[in-house]
Amino acid sequence: MSKEKMNKRIDTQKAIRVFLLGLYDALAVLVSAFLALYIRFDMHFSAIDSKYLEAALLVSPVTILATWIIFKIEHLYDSLWEYASVRELFFSTISCVIVVIIQALFIILVDPYYVPRSYHFLFLCFFLLLVVGSRFSYRAIRLFRWSVTGNDGKGIRNIMVIGAGQAGRLIVEEIKHSNEMDARVCCIIDDDRAKKGKYLRGVEIVGDRDCIISAVEKYNINQIILAMPSASRRTQKEILDICKETECEMKIVPGIYQMINGDVLMSKLRKVEVEDLLGRDPIKVNADDIFNYITGKTILVTGGGGSIGSELCRQIAAHQPETLVIFDVYENNAYDIQMELRKNYPDMHLETIIGSVRDSRKIFQVFEQFHPDIVYHAAAHKHVPLMEDSPCEAIKNNVIGTYKTAFAAMTHGCKRFVLISTDKAVNPTNIMGASKRLCEMVIQAFDAKIKAGKADEIPQLFTHLTQDKYVNAQVQEALKTTKTEFVAVRFGNVLGSNGSVIPLFRKQIEAGGPVTVTHPDIIRYFMTIPEAVGLVLEAGTYANGGQIFVLDMGKPVKILDLAKNLIRLSGYRVDEDIKIEFTGLRPGEKLYEELLMAEEGMKETSNKLIHIGKPIEINEEEFFVQLKHLKDASVSEDQDIREMVQQIVPTYHFKKEDAKKGSGN
Repeated sequence: MSKEKMNKRIDTQKAIRVFLLGLYDALAVLVSAFLALYIRFDMHFSAIDSKYLEAALLVSPVTILATWIIFKIEHLYDSLWEYASVRELFFSTISCVIVVIIQALFIILVDPYYVPRSYHFLFLCFFLLLVVGSRFSYRAIRLFRWSVTGNDGKGIRNIMVIGAGQAGRLIVEEIKHSNEMDARVCCIIDDDRAKKGKYLRGVEIVGDRDCIISAVEKYNINQIILAMPSASRRTQKEILDICKETECEMKIVPGIYQMINGDVLMSKLRKVEVEDLLGRDPIKVNADDIFNYITGKTILVTGGGGSIGSELCRQIAAHQPETLVIFDVYENNAYDIQMELRKNYPDMHLETIIGSVRDSRKIFQVFEQFHPDIVYHAAAHKHVPLMEDSPCEAIKNNVIGTYKTAFAAMTHGCKRFVLISTDKAVNPTNIMGASKRLCEMVIQAFDAKIKAGKADEIPQLFTHLTQDKYVNAQVQEALKTTKTEFVAVRFGNVLGSNGSVIPLFRKQIEAGGPVTVTHPDIIRYFMTIPEAVGLVLEAGTYANGGQIFVLDMGKPVKILDLAKNLIRLSGYRVDEDIKIEFTGLRPGEKLYEELLMAEEGMKETSNKLIHIGKPIEINEEEFFVQLKHLKDASVSEDQDIREMVQQIVPTYHFKKEDAKKGSGN
């Protein structure tokens, strides 16, 4: 049903309800008048003087009209009486008294002896009984039915609301006022001990967080709603840690802005995400520094359609660049972010280019056309197991692609080049991590040559047999004075990325399991994509060339715990409803990742979450020669590619059986 039809249906139902209530109130006036006279004359109908009956009938239209007007003014026709509270009791009683006063004043003005004086009091009693009593009896019947069906009602969701503030109140009202929801709020939890035993919209506040588990058992709760949008992430995590032991489905109010807009609806609630379990407040960046750094600049994002690249584009677009260039080999990904940005930033100059960082010609064309001031290089093959099967592709795309892009940036006057690296580059056990470490070394070698005034000595690498050189004498001369700053930013896993386990876990849970975990002891560092990208942008403002920025990812998280938490907070029982299976470590995978090598020092920045690793010294000339041989080996699909990488990256360690696997594509 469309929204328009739904609204029309609701309006029709409301009109019918108001009409029926108005008709009932008119009948209540007539019945109250008769009963008042009947009781006044000792319940003998024959004793009632006909003039009193006629008077009661004559004054009734005025009374009925007054009833409709007063009740409408007091919104008594707009109340849902199945959820009536003290407010409705008070205003309905006052409204009835006002109606009787108006009736009495009319009679006094016409004829003070129109009816017996006791008539007014008796009329008020019966009118209250019929109007107010009937309305509240409807609520009593509903409560009785609720108590009879109790917690055994099939298809009924018994809900616990945590938080007795404004958000909690709105949630309770929303659930109660929705006639289409098979749900009821059974109890409320709040840490304010002064609220214990009190009621919020008719629902008891049974205690603080220590009562959650016992209340779940007592009321047979199967869904918990966390209605604390203004609470810190730490507080929310503490409560969620308790809730996950109940195996109830969890929902959470998205944010405090919903409260400001008065938009706290059941449809707006979201499932509890892993982000909520990280136990910290969202990371904040220095937006002013980023704004001053990016605004008015031409920015190139390679791999702009990927999970990291697309978020880079979003945040860059929000800081008013002069031009944003999205470069990606996958047209679907690039198209999606292009459409999103055009919708959200219609006035921004946006260019989307399809191409590969492995293509020297294409890369040079892009730099010649746009002359970007800043490059964020996010293009890379990142999937560890797949790259173990195709090690040469990891070298060609990640290493040689980075080299070519960095070379083009340097030769076209780019001010800053920021490489997106990974913690898998630290003491790598897989070819993907080793390739990213090589990318970091490329950045360091380029920076060292530039600072030494010897950028013209950096060789150009070619993959194609036809080597169309792009470095002429003029460019060669310009290289001697180039000032491009090359830096890398290293961080761990991000929640929700294409390669993250979290989306996989969600799909497996939705499918009924099993949830697959490689090893019970495997741990990873986690950060949300927006948080990581925000820190990448801020790190770029600190750069002066050659640094490897390391992002503080907080405490590592056990993957098994993530899986269990997602199962529990989805309302399932671990190993009963949803099983967990261990599949074993994949080729090149290690139990834990590191953010820093022992040889690297640590230097602080003004942001405590951004550190600078001391670069490991390398022989640039020897490195360039080794890199050329590595390029040639990758193009020829050399089966010994891993051994060659290990000679360049001594911290790279791999299993010999992995080296025996095919290096083809």
